[in-house]
Amino acid sequence: MRPSNDTAFSAGQRRVLWVLWLTYGSFYFCRNNLGVALPGLQAEFGYTKTQLGTVLMSLKLAYGVGQFVNGQLAERFSPRKLLAVGLLASAALNLLFGWATALYFLTFIWACNGYVQALGWPPTMRAAANWFPAAQRGRAIGIIGTGYQLCGALTFVVSGWAAQHFGWRGALYVPAALLVASAAHLLFFLEDAPAEPIASTSLSAKTPDALPAPARSFRANIAITLGNPALWLVAIALCLLDACRYGFTDWGVTHLKEVLSDSVSTAAFKYAVLPFGGIAGAYWSGWATDRFFAGRRAPVICGLLTVLGGLGLAYDHVLHLGLVPSTLILFGIGFCIFGAQVLLVGTLPVDLARHGTAAAAAGFVNFMGYMGAAAGDQLTGHLAQDYGWQFAVRFWSACAFGSAVTIAFLWNTGRKPAGG
Repeated sequence: MRPSNDTAFSAGQRRVLWVLWLTYGSFYFCRNNLGVALPGLQAEFGYTKTQLGTVLMSLKLAYGVGQFVNGQLAERFSPRKLLAVGLLASAALNLLFGWATALYFLTFIWACNGYVQALGWPPTMRAAANWFPAAQRGRAIGIIGTGYQLCGALTFVVSGWAAQHFGWRGALYVPAALLVASAAHLLFFLEDAPAEPIASTSLSAKTPDALPAPARSFRANIAITLGNPALWLVAIALCLLDACRYGFTDWGVTHLKEVLSDSVSTAAFKYAVLPFGGIAGAYWSGWATDRFFAGRRAPVICGLLTVLGGLGLAYDHVLHLGLVPSTLILFGIGFCIFGAQVLLVGTLPVDLARHGTAAAAAGFVNFMGYMGAAAGDQLTGHLAQDYGWQFAVRFWSACAFGSAVTIAFLWNTGRKPAGG
């Protein structure tokens, strides 16, 4: 079946799509960069992996709370302004982190960074819901997802280069400068919504989305969001996936450095392959659900997560086979992680959101995801410190399998009528 003409993006949609692509992707320069700085930070101050796990966990906890709160704020305030505040504040906090030394202060700063980083996704989803109807959303959010995969890959490259040349603090300072530039670009080019409302932005809406969303209180929005059972399944699945995802992205460089005795820059450059796999996975998964599954996201998510669990079990063994096998498995892991993650964190929550709660739904699901990520960071640090890396990597794999089982309960959600 050929896609219908109404799935083609207009000129205005294409412009906004690429602004959102770059803007949200930029946040990752000042979020994933700490994973590259960790070996130098540990060497200078002598902190244990468990202590560093607490620092990493602080961002996830604050980010998760921020997602929940900012998902509500994004329904009331300009996405453009919220995104700019988030970018500039995160840049400032990365600079401050590089000047700090005490563990508790480092933890506090990184937690604050987590909260302002949470000003990224809900406003992005609000703008995407304003600009793209359900028939286009899988592809649109899939494309946005490739942006944060590319920037995630570039974060390893840029931060690895900066850490090699300027010390671990360079992995914080150089990305901060990039966020300032991204904020300036955003303020010039992003429009919050089209002049004329688009049709059909939610698969579950009772009211046509061409009509304005009803004004609701903060409490009413929360009640509507939390009263949606399907969103809870998506949230639990993302909770488990993010524990796996951040195991790889936060601890992967340290893992390679210790297991293979790689330098920080070498390990960081290897890990840049993972987000490149994510770029392919994010684009493919959104396109496949629209093109072959008639809007059903769960079968694609479930398949990717099952493969991810298997790759996680093979990961430690394959790393010792050489550069090419290591590169291929990291690409495959990235493909599966982010192919599933972009659907769980954006497309499916927006699909399932009741009218006028798209940002709130995305914020709640992402809140739960980062609770899993926070717990996963802490548990990974503990397992690696006390039992060795093999146990930590098996934990990541178990989380992927658990996420697959959870999302299987939504197997037929989003099915469109025949010929629709």
